[in-house]
This record gives sequence, C-alpha cells and structure tokens, in this order.
Amino acid sequence: MKSASCCFRDLLSRLAVCCLALVAICNGCVKHPMVAVYPDVNRPLPPGEFALRKITDPAEIPDFSLAFQRQDDLRKAISRSLSYLSKPSSQQFFPYADITHDQAVASLIAFRELLDTNASPADLNRLVREKFDVYTSIGYDDRGTVRFTAYYTPILTASRTPDRTYRYPIYGLPEDARLTDKGTVGLVGIDRRTIEKNNMLAGKELFYLADRFETYVIQIQGSGILKLTDGTTTHVGFAGTNGQEYVSVRDLMIRDGVIGKTDGLPSMMAYFKAHPEQVQQYTWVNPRYVFLVETTGEPRGSLNEPVTSLRTIATDKSVFPRACLAMVDLPHAGGQSGPWRQFVLDQDTGGAIRAAGRCDIYMGIGPKAGQLAGQLIQDGRIYYVFLKRELLPQYTGARP
Repeated sequence: MKSASCCFRDLLSRLAVCCLALVAICNGCVKHPMVAVYPDVNRPLPPGEFALRKITDPAEIPDFSLAFQRQDDLRKAISRSLSYLSKPSSQQFFPYADITHDQAVASLIAFRELLDTNASPADLNRLVREKFDVYTSIGYDDRGTVRFTAYYTPILTASRTPDRTYRYPIYGLPEDARLTDKGTVGLVGIDRRTIEKNNMLAGKELFYLADRFETYVIQIQGSGILKLTDGTTTHVGFAGTNGQEYVSVRDLMIRDGVIGKTDGLPSMMAYFKAHPEQVQQYTWVNPRYVFLVETTGEPRGSLNEPVTSLRTIATDKSVFPRACLAMVDLPHAGGQSGPWRQFVLDQDTGGAIRAAGRCDIYMGIGPKAGQLAGQLIQDGRIYYVFLKRELLPQYTGARP
C-alpha cells in the first residue's frame, strides 16, 4: 500500500526543530545565533545491517499490559500475517538476522494462544516476558527513537472512461514490469516528470479521476476505494513502482510557505483545489511513481494481504522483518493523556518509509481515517517479540 505506502507526513523530521540559544557571557555580552538541529530520521543503515537489536537487560523491556485491548482485530491481523507466511515465497526473506521463518510462524501462533487463554492484561504481560525475546529498533539515533506517521485509504469518485470531467488517469503496470528483491518495478530509472511529460504509460489507464492531485494522493496512500460513475464501487491497490526514492511534496510546500508547518493532506488538497495549475510543479519534485491494480475485497498492503486499521504498520522491508508482531509505544495518541501502546503487525511498505527510524500506522478507510492520519506525527519506540528458541520444539511442524 503503501507500498507504497505513504504518506505526506513522513519527512516532517526536518521540521522538528530543536533550537539551542547559546549566550556567551563576556564583557561585550556577545550573542551567538540560534542553531537549528534536525534529526535525520531517514538515516540509512549500512548494507547488511538490520533495524532490530535484542534486548538483554530486563529493565529495558516495556510493560505490555496496556497493549492488550481490542483483541478481535488483533487476532484478525495475526491471521493475515500467518496467511502471508504460509506462502512459499515468504521464506526467501528469512532468516532475518537470527530469526528463522519457522520462528516467525511459531511466534504468531504462540502469541495467539496466549490471547485465547483470556488471561488478564497483567498476566499476559508476564507471559510475554517469560516466553518471548524482545527486540527494539535502533531508531534514527541509535537510541531507539522512531518517527511515527500514518496513512489511510481514500474514497474517491472515478470513471472507467474519460470525459470532460474525469480526465486524469491512474495507471497499471508498464510492459517492462518485473519482480525483484525490492518488489515489482517498471520504467526503472525514469522519474515521474519524464513518465508524465512523455505519456509513457499510454494504454495502461485503469480509471480516470476529476482532480489531478487526487491521482497523486491515491499513489502515495497506495490504495483507494473508487465510487464509479456507473453506480458501482471498486478498489485499487499497490502494484509496483519505478524504483525511485520518495521525495516529500509537503516539505517543499512548507518551505515555500503555501501551507503551514503543522498542516497535512487536507490543507494540501485545499491548496491544489485553489491552484490546480501548480499540481505538476510540486508533484514532479517526487521522482517516485506508483503503479496500481484493480482489486476486490479489502485494501491490501505490500504483502498482498488485507490491512487492518490501527493494527497494520508500514516499515522499510529491507531492514525490518515481514509480517512479524510488534508493539508501538507512543507518548500519546487519539486524545489520550497517557502512553498509547498497541500490538501491530508489520504488513506493509511505505513509499516514504525508509530506514530504522521510520514507521507508518494504517488508520483505515475514508475521511475520518484521513483526518487521523494527517494529525499523527510523534517520536516513540517499537518493539518486536519472537518466541524463545527453547520453546520452538513445541511448535515443530506448526503451520499457519
């Protein structure tokens, strides 16, 4: 779906400014200028390194008891991860560090069994600490800090055929599309500007939208629900990319002063409604292009499994383990005054989500989810749990 996943809030790190005013006290009382410090949340890991480190000090393991809420959708998300891991193709992405494919499967089955005990949150917390090893992302600062943003599935109107209103196409895969270790790619090395300017996807039109910027939004979110002019409804999902790195349009708009520093997608859409002639000027700064495909059923992530609201996350799949169980730990979210902890499944990939210090949370479908997605940008922690190796024999031969 992201897969693409996402997301216009991804590089707000450059706007999270820590200003240090240093005053040197001397006879002349010389004032030093304020220095802006921008954390590099997209700092890449060296080749071959992984985002997670195993926690060996029990004092560093978090309290999981607050994360055992709304277990029905958690079970659903676990089942979707197990469905992915049941596919032979999933085995090529393991081992992840020292985690084997069998251990990834057994971890989800064992965790689901804990949920089935109907134990109290306190007892579940104790059982997780007893039965599972806990890993944490090294984050963007090597101290575990992760920048969290969010994404969603928009609902848009569209037509299968062009007319004077519906004249902006979204496209399927090009002829040269192929599966690689980075996913499905096509028109590799050719940027968005060149693709659009030269109409290189002619003949691959899927649907037509009434708003040029909406064609960009549906790419960045990685999926969408389309209400068609013939009265029917269909879905589109992520199919592949041109292999280019994502560049934030939102950041450029903020630098240009056309939206505010705290503004998100709704403000961007409103601006382009008022200034449609500027859409290409801004979107062409992002070389990444996302190809879509018509789908049935629920929105799907890059693992080709349905995504679950508030349970699916998108990470960089070159450094994080696919389909595995994690816990998001944020200072606050959803209006809560205290910490927000939620078990999630790593089931998607974001177009703007790169490196160990970034994570996107899937908010769901429609305008309300879009509003929530536009509001989330926080630093927090993420922890992954894997069944201890000595317990694996109990699950030998276990199948999803």
